[in-house]
Amino acid sequence: MESIDVVVVGAGVFGLAVAKTHRELSPTQSLVVLEANESLGGTWAKERLYPGLRSNNLLGTYDYPGLPMDSETFGVQPGEHVPGSVIHAYLAVYARRFGILDKIRYSVKVLTAEHADDGGWTLTLQEGNDPARRSKLFAKKLVVATGVTSKTFVPEFEGQEAFRAPLFHSNDLLKHADTLDTCQSVTVLGGMKSGWDSVYAYASKGVKVDWVIRESGHGPAWMAPPFVTPLKKWLEKLVHTRMLTWFSPCVWGAADGYAGIRGFFHGTAVGRAITNTFWSIHGNDVLTLNQYCAHPETKKLVPWSPPMFTASSFSIMNYPTNFFDLVRNGTVKIHIADITHLSAGTVHLSDGTALKTDALCCGTGWKKLPSIKFLPEGIEKELGMPHAPEPDSLLNPHTAEEVDKEILAQFPRLQDQPEQNRKQKPLVDSQGLTTIETAPSAPLSPFTLYHFIVPPSAKFPQARDIAFAGVVANFTTTIIAQVQAIWIHAFFHDQLPVSVMPPVDPSRATQETKTLEEVRHETALHSRFGKWRYPCGYGSVYPDFVFDAVPYVDLLLGDLGLKVHRKGSWLAEATEPYGPEDYKVIVEEWKTKV
Repeated sequence: MESIDVVVVGAGVFGLAVAKTHRELSPTQSLVVLEANESLGGTWAKERLYPGLRSNNLLGTYDYPGLPMDSETFGVQPGEHVPGSVIHAYLAVYARRFGILDKIRYSVKVLTAEHADDGGWTLTLQEGNDPARRSKLFAKKLVVATGVTSKTFVPEFEGQEAFRAPLFHSNDLLKHADTLDTCQSVTVLGGMKSGWDSVYAYASKGVKVDWVIRESGHGPAWMAPPFVTPLKKWLEKLVHTRMLTWFSPCVWGAADGYAGIRGFFHGTAVGRAITNTFWSIHGNDVLTLNQYCAHPETKKLVPWSPPMFTASSFSIMNYPTNFFDLVRNGTVKIHIADITHLSAGTVHLSDGTALKTDALCCGTGWKKLPSIKFLPEGIEKELGMPHAPEPDSLLNPHTAEEVDKEILAQFPRLQDQPEQNRKQKPLVDSQGLTTIETAPSAPLSPFTLYHFIVPPSAKFPQARDIAFAGVVANFTTTIIAQVQAIWIHAFFHDQLPVSVMPPVDPSRATQETKTLEEVRHETALHSRFGKWRYPCGYGSVYPDFVFDAVPYVDLLLGDLGLKVHRKGSWLAEATEPYGPEDYKVIVEEWKTKV
């Protein structure tokens, strides 16, 4: 059986950053990247790039630190959203530039990963879709970088067999790209960003779209213009401006060094009033700019949740033409109702409407589970992966109650939770919808990873043979990918300060050594925080945050002993947005330190 020093699963943004960083810091160790797709890129793999797909990011905000996505090379101009095809090309350039392109093995699925008693993981692999082409590979250290959007979820609809028309997840739109040209009308299910993107892809081609937003769901996503506030600032830059991050209650926020300011905004009545005003202005600005109430159909797209409690599902209008014109001119018809069943070429809704359609595109989300089956059975709990709750789970009722008290004492504003849709229920609890798979709404524990990267159980901080990259959702993808990659390498090589992680080598222990109990408490605190901070997002399931991303980067940099404040003055630190350029030599900084 082949044995490899470090195996990375997933050749997306996070997996590539881990591989590149490992090669830079440990060039003599063997390295393999396993990718289930036929191309690199993850979200931006060729297999997922349907016509017109763009990033929410404008040029300059989706670069890896140290490799700018320049206009001359990639053909995107300042102020333009980056097309998916360009991001794919950029990631290929990145892999080639840093010598990891030949480390990637494509069309290889990791079916299982079994932990060895003396450390390391035996991986069962399958090439393509052929069960006969299975093999074993031993990973001395394993990095799972498949993220939280790798396993699509589509429910089973009553009458689906009789539908006799294409029915697919929006992630598979490229496989059904012919429907963009051949369909006269389509139905799109889902009000999140993937639903908006699918609606635009069809409607901009002149295809009539019936857009179904579940009456029993979360409602339409917040969709902001790229430039917001009266000052018309980039949304991506606003969320990376340190002064504005202070308005976001954040349990790891003190890592930015401004605990006193944060204490004022969230620990005093005056500060909380100012904070509420900030979020009110932010939301009202989007509502005003989008002019929802100017037309009865666009009015149906007014979000149902307050922006303060919405995380990465707060998205950006990245379309080359006005989306709302397609609604106003009747190309798009919006239905606030549930799908009850299907029949031949027809989608039936809970309000009695029957939609004749040539295809059904489902923006129904992702399975909130790892793409790999971990062995031996039951190891998910030790790994910090979602599992059926047990009395000794990290976030058991007693621990949850204790950390809830801590969170709400520090952030009293979070006691006033937003009113959710009273009709809301899980998708598969709707009439006529079922599943034989684990649904996203299944009652599982959340991801519980220390600093959202490594298991906090007794075994793995000592074994140092597994880490998870990219189990986060935010706008700060490439920066976090690079910083997590350094952190993971330091973790594997027992280079984290003892005040951050109990050392493998007991001779390194000091009075400042963090105990395992402290690691577990901090993990529980951070994991539980999302339930209170982002109840309108996915915070109760996995780390889903936006205005808290810069403090999260600060947390990891502080763990590594690297510089947190990277601007030239206090004023610049508060008002100038952080971007990839601020971290361009961070690997070199770490090399110098160790």
